[in-house]
Formats: sequence, structure tokens, C-alpha cells
Amino acid sequence: MTLHPVLAEVTERIVERSRASRAAYLAKIDAARGKGAKRHHLSCGNLAHGFAACAENDKDALRNGHAANLAIVTSYNDMLSAHQPYERYPELIRQTARALGATAQVAGGVPAMCDGVTQGRPGMELSLFSRDLIAMATAVSLSHDMYEGALYLGICDKIVPGMLIGALSFGHLAGAFVPSGPMPSGIPNEEKSKVRQAFAAGKATRAELLEAEARSYHGAGTCTFYGTANSNQMLMEIMGLHLPGASFEAPDTPLRDALTKATVQRVLAVDTLGDHYLPLGRIIDERAIVNGVVGLHATGGSTNHLLHLVAIARAAGVELRWDDFDALSAVVPLLARVYPNGYADVNHFHEAGGMSFLIDQLLDGGLLHDDVNTIMGPGLHAYRQVPSLENDVLVWKPVSKESGNRGVLRAIHEPFRHDGGLRMLKGNLGHGVIKVSSVPEDRMVVEAPAIVFDEQDDVKAAFDRGELNRDFVAVVRFQGPRARGMPELHKLTPTLSLLQDRGYRVALVTDGRMSGASGRVPAAIHVTPEAEAGGPIARIRTGDLVRVDAIAGTLHALVDADDWDNRHPDHIDLAVHHTGMGRELFAMFRQSAVTADLGAGVF
Repeated sequence: MTLHPVLAEVTERIVERSRASRAAYLAKIDAARGKGAKRHHLSCGNLAHGFAACAENDKDALRNGHAANLAIVTSYNDMLSAHQPYERYPELIRQTARALGATAQVAGGVPAMCDGVTQGRPGMELSLFSRDLIAMATAVSLSHDMYEGALYLGICDKIVPGMLIGALSFGHLAGAFVPSGPMPSGIPNEEKSKVRQAFAAGKATRAELLEAEARSYHGAGTCTFYGTANSNQMLMEIMGLHLPGASFEAPDTPLRDALTKATVQRVLAVDTLGDHYLPLGRIIDERAIVNGVVGLHATGGSTNHLLHLVAIARAAGVELRWDDFDALSAVVPLLARVYPNGYADVNHFHEAGGMSFLIDQLLDGGLLHDDVNTIMGPGLHAYRQVPSLENDVLVWKPVSKESGNRGVLRAIHEPFRHDGGLRMLKGNLGHGVIKVSSVPEDRMVVEAPAIVFDEQDDVKAAFDRGELNRDFVAVVRFQGPRARGMPELHKLTPTLSLLQDRGYRVALVTDGRMSGASGRVPAAIHVTPEAEAGGPIARIRTGDLVRVDAIAGTLHALVDADDWDNRHPDHIDLAVHHTGMGRELFAMFRQSAVTADLGAGVF
């Protein structure tokens, strides 16, 4: 199939602007490969430290052998359901490596906080910057010169992007990501949302809300809604760092174990010692990044990746911009409806054909680069296949051309919508993004008086006082990376959704994040420059008329130009507003963070 002209144009534009930085990156990783096993270049004392705690057979292999040693970088903890299954992975990986004549060691761990637990709490102020901490921890884990390849055990929110950024800093190593899979489906997401709204309206008790949540989040594995965690899994597969069909296979099943073993085999097949050497830094290139953006649009994925993909790309010497997302969104159709953009969860998506069907359809439509490198070797076409076990042997077979559930997953010729549902917004309030894939058509433009808040809790308090039963645009500011660490503002969703259901025209404008959980409420998020940097969002006053226009792609305060230009940005005392434990440890990140459109991190 001929490549879509817009896809080709956007890719070429990225290649041109990245020519110098990408060349410098590739020169760096090429120089880092070296010759032979890395560990044999260490001093005797250093090498002895590296294998001192190993079993005798592994110790002998590391001391005298020349086969690869694989690093395991893990985000295991047993508080976080998505990562709890990783407890047993290291031994499975070690056994598999031994059977293939190699060795594997846990090189290090990375923190894995859960946005679902910290949501609406002071801990959320650490969330986004944990991505950069994870990147550093990954790099520290790989710093010992003991490894020829690596396996990255990570799933959720900031963890996969952070690990990938860190892995790219050691991009001369072969590497792949190893998923653990989603938990079984719980109560329907719409039922859970109704209980949340009822609680927000004072019509459900805390006990009723907790019961609904516990029936939704009820076992080991990733949360089943299509948020950042599952968007991460989609990205790792469509960018060639998972095995085909691996992203959404359930935890602790024979097929899941077989896929994990096969991942070890694939990394060893392309490690630094062999004739088929394929480093991770040559898998993640301009084409792979564009494929990731296409996958994000085609599935209605998390808006957090307007930050993370930009940062990941930069780590590989690639300059990705929000304008590239915008251009691709205009031509990439929405092929999946997964909550919060539909009734289904990721298990239903997987059962309907999942990633294999999605990639097959996008390749047929000329909307993915096939000429990429993947952990399977050259070409994305290998990802048109579905894995299964036959007599305990892992096999892949071509995916069906028919969706298993057209309410969840559609073919390229019958999309749910003809664009990706993501729009850039520009105007006198700055530059932001809006996800419209589930916004009703009659709410694509909202023009209403602003009500300004500097704390998300103040929105709920105003609602409880009966002050929000009207048309308005909630402006929630001082939430950006330099002010508060750019927390997700999910606590706003039940309140604003309830007001919209009551017939009021409401919208949100914020320099914070929503991750796509805004759902049906139009939300202009990631607004930059942020309020703490003196951005225009800090000039808005309660009562100003604000227009959020997702059709025209504009974001304006409808204020007299002279008045607007003469206004001084508001300031708040951050020491008073932010008192969360551990926040002082992240001062470096807040002081050094770049703007949202550059990734909102320190790298």
C-alpha cells in the first residue's frame, strides 16, 4: 500500500529538522558498542564484584564465557497491581537465558508510583517528574558495563516513558520491553462512572463508591481502561519494542510466559555480540516515532503522550513537535472505542483483534511505516500476526481481516471517526491541546464566562456551595510543571460531567494534565506558557468571556486588546499552596523543567 502523503510529509519534516541531532545520537551509540563482551574490559576487581553473588554456573559463565549477559531493569512492587506480576519474571528470564547459553541479572529497579492511588493527593505533584527520575534510575542500572542487552519490565503512566528515555541513553544495547498484561474485566466502566457522579452529587455514600471502585480494580494486572498505562503498551508494540500481540495478553498464563521467554530469545538474537546486531537506538527512529503518534490517534490514546513521546523522541535525537501530532490527527481515523472513549475495556479490545488487527488495518491504509526495525527484525508486517500456543509451542498466525467486535474495533474503511480526535489550540491564552474523540458535537465550541481557580479542590467546593449551576469555563491554573509538577486533575471530571449532564455549557482550561480522562467535557489542557512562568493563562479574571473552539483550533479570552496587554499576570505563594511530603526533593525538576510542548521534563 502506498504511504499516505501526509504521513510521508510529516516524517520527512521530522527527519530534516532532526538531521544533526539524530546523526550525533547514532554516532554516540555506534561508538559505545565496542568489541566482545563488555564485562571482559573491566578490571579483575570490578568483574569479581559483578558476579560475586551469582550461582556457580552463572559465575563461571560471567567469569570465563563470552556469551551475552542481559540486564533486567524492573519496576516491580506489589502495591501496584500492574507491576505485581513482575515478581516472578526475573527467575523466568534467568532460566530462559541459561537454556539459551546466556546469563541474566537484575541490574536495578525503578520507582513505580501509581497515579490511581495518588490522584487528587499531594503525591500527584511528584508524578510527572518521576518519569525523569525513572530515566536516571534506568541509566544507573545499566552503567556497570556488564551487559550486552536489556529487558525492561514496566507498564504504567510515567514508568514506560522513563525507562525508554533511560534505555535510549544506553541505546547501543539491544533491548525490548516485557509487559505483564491487564487484570480481568470488572464492573462496566459506565457503571463505575455513574457511581462516581452520584457520589459527587451527594447521592451515593463513600462505602458505595469504594465498593464500585473495588469491583473495578480487583486483581493483578493493568487497570483495564484505556489510559496512559495501556497507551504505553500500545506504543511499545506499534513501535516494535514488544513482541507481536504481547501487549494485552493476561498475566500469569502459559501464553504470557511463552511470550516473555520469546522476548529473551529475540534480544539475544540481536545483542551486541552477534552478526544480527540491532540496538534499541536504531529501532526508535523518526519512522517509529511517527508510527507511535499514528497509533495514539487511531486508538484515542492518552494525551499524556503529547509530553512523553516528545521527550522520548528527543532522547533518540529526534525533534517531534505538537504540530506533527496535529497534522497526523487530521488524516488518521479513529479505529478503536475503549473507555473513556467507549463502553469497552482493553480486554474487549484484545478479544476483538487488538493490536494485530489495528496494525494490519493501518498498514493496509498506508498509515504506518512498514520499513522500520523491530525486535522481531526488519519490517512492521510481522506485527500483523496473533500469538498462540500449539502443543506448548509459541506460534504466530495472520490476524483476521474482520473485527471480532465492530463496537470496539473497526476496519480502516469504516472508522468511528475520520480523524484522530486530537486538536491543537492556539490563541491569546497560549498553546494547548484538546481531546475531542468523545466530546459531543454540540460541545465542540464553548463560549462562557471564566471562573478562575488556583486549586482543583476549589472547583468541588464551589460546586458544593451551589455556585456552578450555570454556563462557565473553569480556568484551573498554577498546575504546570514549574508550579505544581503538572498533576493530573481527574477529580474535576465527575463534577464537570455532572454539570454538563444537567445541560450547562462547561469547559476546562488548565496548564495541568487530564490524560484524556476529561471524557465528554471539552478540556483545553497542557496550556503553555504556564501560569507560574507568567503565561497568559495567569491574566484571566473571573467573569472574562473565554472561547474554547475545537473546530477552529483556537483558545481565546475575549477581552479588549488594550486591557489584555496591560494586565499583569497573577502570582500565588507556592509555599502556601504546596505542602506535600517529598516535594522539596523535586525542586531541581521544578526549577529546570521545560515547557509542556517540549516534554515538561528536565532532559
